[in-house]
Amino acid sequence: MGTGRLTIDLGALVANWTTLAAMGTAETGAVVKADGYGLASGRVAGALYAAGARKFFIAAAEEGPAVRQAVGADAAIHVFSGHMDGDTDLIRDLNLIPMLNSAEQVARHHAALPDHAFGVQLDTGMNRLGMEADDWSALSGDLLSRGAVLVMSHLACADEPDHPMNAQQLAQFRKMTDGITAPRSLSATGGILLGKDYHFDVTRPGIGLYGGLPFAAAKPVVTLDLPVVQTRDVATSETVGYANSWTATRPSKIATVSGGYADGLIRAMSNNVTLWAGDTPCPLVGRVSMDLLTIDVTDLTEVPSHLSLITATQGVDAVADSAGTIGYEILTSLGGRYDRMHVA
Repeated sequence: MGTGRLTIDLGALVANWTTLAAMGTAETGAVVKADGYGLASGRVAGALYAAGARKFFIAAAEEGPAVRQAVGADAAIHVFSGHMDGDTDLIRDLNLIPMLNSAEQVARHHAALPDHAFGVQLDTGMNRLGMEADDWSALSGDLLSRGAVLVMSHLACADEPDHPMNAQQLAQFRKMTDGITAPRSLSATGGILLGKDYHFDVTRPGIGLYGGLPFAAAKPVVTLDLPVVQTRDVATSETVGYANSWTATRPSKIATVSGGYADGLIRAMSNNVTLWAGDTPCPLVGRVSMDLLTIDVTDLTEVPSHLSLITATQGVDAVADSAGTIGYEILTSLGGRYDRMHVA
């Protein structure tokens, strides 16, 4: 096999959803945007639907077809970006629920699809998506009378439980929505972990489903194995890779494996990340190139057919730390060349 194998444990994914759902009494949906965080949104959504999820969240209407095909007609699919210009056909044909973010989107949606379901997204201080308080005050009566199916906002600092922004946004969300009858949603994974005060009627876990922080108790969902293409002996003082960025300090054996920045293994991993042969660490040496990595396997008695980057013990967040980034980026960057294998 000339490309890496990405194994996705759907049983672990469902177990993570079940654990997060049990933390409160709110209905628990699932965020499956960015092609299910890079793991195939149809397969992810289908497994979660079978486990009982009935609300799904995507970033843009274009992500709707794969999810709708997987979950059937009765699940609700919410679109965070709302009703963008050109989205009308997809929203109507796939029965998507746009989360309207502005007065402009409200006008567009009601003009194009006056009888179609919608939700509303509010800005409670993140200054990213959603209506600010003045717009909501002006439009809320009309939107609620038209039957908004969900009113939501998003926490900016939920990964930091003690950050004062969490309480500030909670208070603002309550100020803007207390007394309405429409279901409310504030929490993704981090918000769920902050406790029931943040749960409201619907929670929408994302990264925690896929084994990432801040859900430290999550079961690992992803493993990534990269095939060894070639090995060579490198003498002391010889260099490896582009720009001579690694120099051997001893006689070394170097394995070249299939995988590079074209596969989402970002260049910041260069000379920083560790791969594994079973329980033996094998450091990446030299720069990450487009298609290949060079790995120091000198301490192995026998070079295996593959080396592992993401494992049960070195998860996406550990890899991310080595590259100075976050687990979200590692997951969603994993490229299309991998042989993706979904297991129950």
